[in-house]
Amino acid sequence: MWLALAANKILEDRQNHEVDYQTTSAQIQNLTLFVSSWNVGGIAPPSELNMEDLLHTENNLADIYVLGFQEIVPLNAGNILVQENTSISMQWNSLIRAALNKTDDISLHQKAELGESHQKVYPLKREGSFTTSKTSNSPHFECIISKQMVGVFITIWARSPLLPYIRHISISSVGCGIFGCLGNKGSVSVRFCLHETSFCFVCSHLASGGKEGDKKERNANVSQILSRTQFSSDPFQSLPRKILQHDRVIWLGDLNYRICLPEPTTRSLVNDRQWSTLLQNDQLKAELREGCTFEGWNEEEIEFAPTYKYNLDSDDYYGCNNQKGKKEKNRTPAWCDRIIWFGKGLKQRQYSRGESKLSDHRPVRAIFTAEVKVQCQSTENFVKMFS
Repeated sequence: MWLALAANKILEDRQNHEVDYQTTSAQIQNLTLFVSSWNVGGIAPPSELNMEDLLHTENNLADIYVLGFQEIVPLNAGNILVQENTSISMQWNSLIRAALNKTDDISLHQKAELGESHQKVYPLKREGSFTTSKTSNSPHFECIISKQMVGVFITIWARSPLLPYIRHISISSVGCGIFGCLGNKGSVSVRFCLHETSFCFVCSHLASGGKEGDKKERNANVSQILSRTQFSSDPFQSLPRKILQHDRVIWLGDLNYRICLPEPTTRSLVNDRQWSTLLQNDQLKAELREGCTFEGWNEEEIEFAPTYKYNLDSDDYYGCNNQKGKKEKNRTPAWCDRIIWFGKGLKQRQYSRGESKLSDHRPVRAIFTAEVKVQCQSTENFVKMFS
């Protein structure tokens, strides 16, 4: 009897010691995240599309890039029933790879156009070196995950030295469109752990429309995404399975929230660049203030023009220059495209928009500093990566 008690005491002391060691041996390191969202209006990317402006690659490169797209295919009846179009997603990935790694990736783009490449969840290599090539002055980036649901597409890229420390990648897709389940609206979310910190990125396309009641449908989409998103579990690890259980959470996408003002008033204020007045009447800002749908979420101050809706290949908002008295259904300018975040350990350093005229939306982008918990034995190597 006393031997069993003694053994239990030794085991308990050892477990307590290990917990104390793990608690005291972790350090916090900072990581730079680049996040962007772009509704491309069903337009396939031309091979000459310059992604470097959107990615800000002329400045210091981030450590992880998270790019979300909406409407990478036209949302017609045929496409809505097809979850993935591998050719289009690979075309976007080839352009991103070329921009991040400063390489000519035209051959891969051509293969994607011919259907010779296929979309995949990129496996993380576990052997070999992930350090930047000694012959190159710039870091190398790898795609760690890439997933499409109809028009919603998310692709995440990381510096090669980080790859051995990224684990437990999981995807969860939620359709909120036609019949409340099809993927013309909804979200694709990605979970992964970097060292001892869990990350979750939600890329979504919410219900459209500026009519009375459309905001309620958007809010309902958000509630469905939060409740229905569920990541895979691990019998040997205690992993977060729901969005808000993660340490660092970022939501990006065409959230479709509008400005609650008459259209002539909105257009006049946009022309005068009266952003603060417009944002006081912005539906998403109201949700954030009132703590209803997005309770506890945050958004950096917006200091750029509304991102929707533009005439194609133009700086003019749709409906502002109707010719010959042509009657068209106008779309009031709005900040439909947003990036918001939840929880502690994230500091947003930049919030801006790109100026590509490919679609009727302008892309938005944000740069974050994210705190990452690193065990002491890994800290020295982690610091060396970015020194």
